[in-house]
Amino acid sequence: MIIAAAREIRDGEVVFVGMRLPITAFGVARLTHAPNAVGLFECGLARDMAAQETLYTMSDPANQHGALWASGLLPVMGQLQGGRVDAGFIGGAEIDRFGNINSSYIGDPAAPKVKLPGSGGAADIAAMAGRLIAIMTHDKRRLVDRVGYVTSPGFLAGGEARARAGLAGGPAAVITDRAILRPHGPDHELHLACVHPGHNREDVVANTGWPLRVLEDASETPTPSAAEIEALRAVDRDGFWR
Repeated sequence: MIIAAAREIRDGEVVFVGMRLPITAFGVARLTHAPNAVGLFECGLARDMAAQETLYTMSDPANQHGALWASGLLPVMGQLQGGRVDAGFIGGAEIDRFGNINSSYIGDPAAPKVKLPGSGGAADIAAMAGRLIAIMTHDKRRLVDRVGYVTSPGFLAGGEARARAGLAGGPAAVITDRAILRPHGPDHELHLACVHPGHNREDVVANTGWPLRVLEDASETPTPSAAEIEALRAVDRDGFWR
């Protein structure tokens, strides 16, 4: 999942990194195919190099050390509003066939079964980044036909709904522990694009909460290269994320 996320980062891009796996993915991308990428962190940091120590959270001292910019929440979030962020990573509790993400409520929002952490900066990233990459665990409880609450907008009801809402960009990939999904067709519905080694299409479809369609050129996710593994070990020195 970390390597797949790293591959979504293009050289020279400004990327809103997010928490957990994307922090490590950014470091891997910088050390391999995207040496000119810049990472933005919601806590107010910007970096143009991998951190020199394993990062557990975005605010770790190792992330502050050597940062390009150590500011605050508002200046960093303002980069989204200024249209200067090419891609952003977020997660959530639920995602639906059009890439809408719920990280707020399970059940009726007026009396939820579970109250989740909420948006943080996720809604801003989903609404204003050039493209959105979501990272999720792949099971029917999480990949649902329709989220119970839209915390972070994907393609909303599909088709031109996102454009009508005045939002550009949109989901480009959903990376799970089983596969990679990508939007396809005029409705921008998520389709199966790659299956990770050790899984198969039937396994992925059976664990998706809607009738998942498969792209004609769907393939197996390429295994990590030696260079990618070397970079991952350099970034995740303690093996925490591996």
